[in-house]
Amino acid sequence: MPENSTVTVTVPATTANLGPGFDCIGAALSLYNRFQFSRLEPSVTEKLKITVTGKEAAKVKTDDSNLAYLAFVKLYDRLNQSPPPVAIHIDMQVPLARGLGSSATAIVGGLVGANELAGAPLSQVEVMQLAIELEGHPDNVVPALLGGCRLAASNAPPQPPLSKGGLREEFPLREGGLTESPPLSKGGQGGGSWQICDIPWHPNIVPVVAIPDFELSTAEARKVLPADYSKADAIFNAAHLGLLVRALETGNENWLRCALQDKIHQPYRQSLIKGYEAVQQAALNAGAYEMVISGAGPTLLALTDVANAVAVEKAMAAAWGEFGVKAEVRAIDLDTQGAQVSL
Repeated sequence: MPENSTVTVTVPATTANLGPGFDCIGAALSLYNRFQFSRLEPSVTEKLKITVTGKEAAKVKTDDSNLAYLAFVKLYDRLNQSPPPVAIHIDMQVPLARGLGSSATAIVGGLVGANELAGAPLSQVEVMQLAIELEGHPDNVVPALLGGCRLAASNAPPQPPLSKGGLREEFPLREGGLTESPPLSKGGQGGGSWQICDIPWHPNIVPVVAIPDFELSTAEARKVLPADYSKADAIFNAAHLGLLVRALETGNENWLRCALQDKIHQPYRQSLIKGYEAVQQAALNAGAYEMVISGAGPTLLALTDVANAVAVEKAMAAAWGEFGVKAEVRAIDLDTQGAQVSL
């Protein structure tokens, strides 16, 4: 395919974890960042120009450490090509460090933009594999790329044979310490490193996001997590994740109320979010099935039905206001398209 000169990529925000689905489940939301990539003339002295508009634009880096540009370069590295001089314009509507996948939008935007500028030499599945490599886990980048609600499960690598003495022989590693694995085939099936499963989302389940006026870094949120978990907690989360998949598909209210409980990350992160318990109780009193932490937080996500969505919005905003926290609270649609390209 011929190379393009200008490409715009629109990437949805995401909410990850959904209670028990820590680091493996996420859903795309109808809130977007847009990334425009334009080739610069080879003769120009400035090889990179980044401009940013929209929410929190001043916080976005505009040099070669910009995450969208790092992803852009990553794809050309995979092609064994030098990245072309490029002008990148970013329109930011997804707030930073709020648990809504802003970094995932940059990674997906940079990879998809580079792939399109290069004439689309990589498949969507190959772009997805690169996105997971860059992000480190799939729960945000997969729905950002594909849309909808997605569950990602890693394929365990085959165990090396036992050597004499009962020790396993190590297979050689490529640079970076990761064994090579074949890519996923179409539809997310195949013997690659990940199996991607789309999760049907019942139309009566409405996500309500409450985005506070303070940030919480993913690194900080991960520091509070324990290094090990009990067998009982592992079993609890496995059971609740299985129930969550069915609850999202059917809209069964009792299943949803139970399924969104978690013992892996939320009990440890709640203390990082001022007013968490009060906002949760307010959401439940207004008719929400349950409230969870979106991603690493501090955005809080309530799932409710259509009839109670407005009441849940008002209740969550008012409860956080009692703690001096201003929050943008709104019911939001699920995005089903994922990253979209316009030329």
